[in-house]
Amino acid sequence: MMSSEMQPPQHGPDERRFQSRVRTAASGGLWHDMRRWWQLRRVGSAGCGIHMDSGVHLMRYTRHMHFGDNVFFKQGARLCVAQPQGELRIGSNTTIGYHTTIFASYSVVIGADCLIAPFCYLVDADHGIAAGSRINTQDMTARPVVVGDDVWLGARVTVVSGVRIGTGAVAGAGSVITADVPAGAIVAGAPARIVGYRK
Repeated sequence: MMSSEMQPPQHGPDERRFQSRVRTAASGGLWHDMRRWWQLRRVGSAGCGIHMDSGVHLMRYTRHMHFGDNVFFKQGARLCVAQPQGELRIGSNTTIGYHTTIFASYSVVIGADCLIAPFCYLVDADHGIAAGSRINTQDMTARPVVVGDDVWLGARVTVVSGVRIGTGAVAGAGSVITADVPAGAIVAGAPARIVGYRK
């Protein structure tokens, strides 16, 4: 039996509250510093305090990538500026989750203080699908993707071309976001629909 001093605070019969350690539990050290330097030497700009796990890949036109301060890249994240005119910007204090993939052919901008959970997929371009010719030979169309500040995308969220997600919005796990999301909205589903607002 635990003493009263050792009992965890309870907030409901099946609920515990605790401080998130998604950013504080990251390991550092010499290997991390070398890995971070090796990756960030190729980007257009990078702020202070960036954390980069192993297995993070920055691909193709990396000079068009710009990262704010204290961005966390978790293991296996893949970021690609796919066209020479494309750009990718990530604001300060944002976390890019494990094995998340971001493709920017035109522009993907992610604000500050965002939580992008594992296995998310953000892309700003679509393949042409007109009948009568092979899809892989058709032109692509790209439209900017904008994710506002303080946004939480749950695990395996997909964000497609042309979407704007407002400040403070939340997307439930597995959502496919095909239309703009208002500030403070909570969305879920495929395609994502508004199911509430933050209170």
